[in-house]
Amino acid sequence: MIITILLNMLWLVLGGVVSTIGWLLAGLMWCVTIVGIPIGIQCFKLSALSFSPFGKEVEFEDIGAVSFLMNVAWFLLTGIELAAINFLIGALCCLTIVGIPFGIQYFKIACLSLSPFGARIAAA
Repeated sequence: MIITILLNMLWLVLGGVVSTIGWLLAGLMWCVTIVGIPIGIQCFKLSALSFSPFGKEVEFEDIGAVSFLMNVAWFLLTGIELAAINFLIGALCCLTIVGIPFGIQYFKIACLSLSPFGARIAAA
């Protein structure tokens, strides 16, 4: 548990704040319209994962038609940008051996950035 806390603190220094702010801004943009509020709420949940990803896993479940349509809208309007940012930061972290665990966390968030609906965040 202490290792997880230390890794999460280092995570914030190595760019976790940027990722978290990206999720929060996406959530605020989606919440401007009534139709986008469910997507915005999902963004806020995912910003919590982006704030402290160590000790958490992402599990993908079977999704229905509504979740599929929301994933399509998400992918086209927000997902590509957030996935690209997280992938770029993850690639930069992986340039050093010490940064590889942090890069893996960024890749996890980048994957989730493409289709957040139908995903569940669980403790590891």
